[in-house]
Amino acid sequence: MVTILLYVVVIAVVAAALFLLASVVFGRGEEMEPLPEGTTATALPARGISGRDVRALRFSLTLRGYDAREVDWALDRLAVEIDSLRLRLREAEPSEAVMEDAPGDDV
Repeated sequence: MVTILLYVVVIAVVAAALFLLASVVFGRGEEMEPLPEGTTATALPARGISGRDVRALRFSLTLRGYDAREVDWALDRLAVEIDSLRLRLREAEPSEAVMEDAPGDDV
């Protein structure tokens, strides 16, 4: 039993030593400076939001999930884009009243 305990302790010490050695040699990597207060890395194009843009959205994490301001901003932008596209679609489609009065083949 003592032998197994000794093996576990030795393995833990060796693992900790390797971890510390790797941390010293490789460091934490390239650190980025924090964003200025009140700014965000979340971005959408000004016009013509595509599905790829929405799928590429990333939000900052806070203690209790995503930053609500960033999510609200993104949802507002998407709502404006959807409203704009629906308006353009409505303007492009011929109205039903014109279609009923138009001569054509009735089936």
